Amino acid sequence: MISAKTVRFLSLLLALLFLSTAVFGATARKRRRPARRHTVATHQSKDRRIRSKLSRILHWSPWKEPTFADSTSGDFVDGEDLTVRRAAVDALGPYNGTVVVVDPSNGRILSMVNQKLALKSGFQPCSTIKVVAALAGLTEGLVDRNTLVRLYGRTRMTLTEALAHSNNLYFAHVGEQLGFQRVTYYAKLYGLGETAGFDIPGEQPGTVVAKVPKGGLGMMTSFGEGFSLTPLELASLMASIANGGTMYYLQYPRSREEVNLYVPRVKRQLDIAKWIPEIKPGMSGAVEFGTARRASFEQDQRILGKTGTCTDDRSPTHLGWFGSFSESEKSKLAVVVLLTGGRGVNGPVASGVAGQVYRNLSKVNYFGQEHSAMPMALISTGNCCALKPATLFQ
Repeated sequence: MISAKTVRFLSLLLALLFLSTAVFGATARKRRRPARRHTVATHQSKDRRIRSKLSRILHWSPWKEPTFADSTSGDFVDGEDLTVRRAAVDALGPYNGTVVVVDPSNGRILSMVNQKLALKSGFQPCSTIKVVAALAGLTEGLVDRNTLVRLYGRTRMTLTEALAHSNNLYFAHVGEQLGFQRVTYYAKLYGLGETAGFDIPGEQPGTVVAKVPKGGLGMMTSFGEGFSLTPLELASLMASIANGGTMYYLQYPRSREEVNLYVPRVKRQLDIAKWIPEIKPGMSGAVEFGTARRASFEQDQRILGKTGTCTDDRSPTHLGWFGSFSESEKSKLAVVVLLTGGRGVNGPVASGVAGQVYRNLSKVNYFGQEHSAMPMALISTGNCCALKPATLFQ
């Protein structure tokens, strides 16, 4: 057994050992303080280097356009439908982009938010080109709504599914079947490569490629490679589909007097009336269950459209497109949204902006009202046709 004297000796020894350890630890901590300050300074210096590197990365980002901006700056609004204007500006919010709203029944531009961007020479159309490819493929008898096109393996898809989900392989297949000459022919027929407006100051046309681009025909008809599309050109095409095939010159009245004397002008008739029912299910499907679900809302108003997302390497700018039109007994609208920038910009986001335009107008019962101010009478003017108010003949 251990004696009591031994226990007291061991207890004293442990106490001395504990005391010495505590004193040594405190001294060591004091000695380490300068080193700790050095470590903090090192971390601060490292943070500055990281921030500097990130700044350089952001500065040299491949996307040069800002995602957010005041998109109404410099706009001239006299002659616009101010109800539509307010709905469009509210929907676009802080995004750097443009919203163009057109009356399909006469080609009048009701509002053009961010006119500088809307009138610019254009951007790659991304997947909105698939509407052109679909109409061309239908016209040439290559596909119909129920044709199952083989994509890979046992996977097959119909036109309706391909439009709704924006399937690239489907439309690459259509492009390969069409060939370069027919792809560019139909693109030009549907308004690409020419100004959409009639005497709109500052409007520049998009472009149609003169030869097959590096990506080939499939990239032309799935991503729009080689094309440059303007918001006005897409609005013109959407309005033409909405009204059954009449392509009006888009006109932009600049005063209330010009609105009152408005004379619609027909550019040409598109022979697409029998094909429109073939593409409508896919365009409405995009909103109901496809890439443009953000455009839907629970109203009687039916929205049809096509999204587009890609990077235009010529700018370079990341793009979000949505071309659309509404169907209503009393009033139809064509709404085109183009967003430019970097992260956060894509076709689904653009569809959400357009959807908010429709929702804003629905709240004020815009679609429940008649908006044609004057009766129209069709007259022929040589090789072109124009609609004029009946009052002008009195």
